[in-house]
Amino acid sequence: MTEPTPRLTVAALLWRSTALLTLALGGIGILLPGLPTVPLWILSAFCAGRGWPAVETWLLNHPRHGQSIRLWRQHGAVPRRAKWAATLMMTISSIVILALPVPLWARLAAPASMLMVALWLWRRPEP
Repeated sequence: MTEPTPRLTVAALLWRSTALLTLALGGIGILLPGLPTVPLWILSAFCAGRGWPAVETWLLNHPRHGQSIRLWRQHGAVPRRAKWAATLMMTISSIVILALPVPLWARLAAPASMLMVALWLWRRPEP
């Protein structure tokens, strides 16, 4: 007699859905500058760890981004190269936003938010 397969709970389905969504957005970020791959995959690994351990394991062992995810989990560390890349992208994004005909509040709030993120990022430990 075979055992019935366990049913997924609603919570597990939500964790899996969020893991897939952030994994997909991170994958798009590989091709689209400005959409951060590793932070989205860190979030994906977090969600997968609560509802889909196989995907979490795959992310932690990913040949290119797995090390960054593990460093973040273990030490909250961000490599210097990633800090520079993120800072450069936020600077370019801020310049573009300032040049666009968007409302004044958006032209001020977006670069200010990115500045706060950059300050926080540079305060993170390095491996």
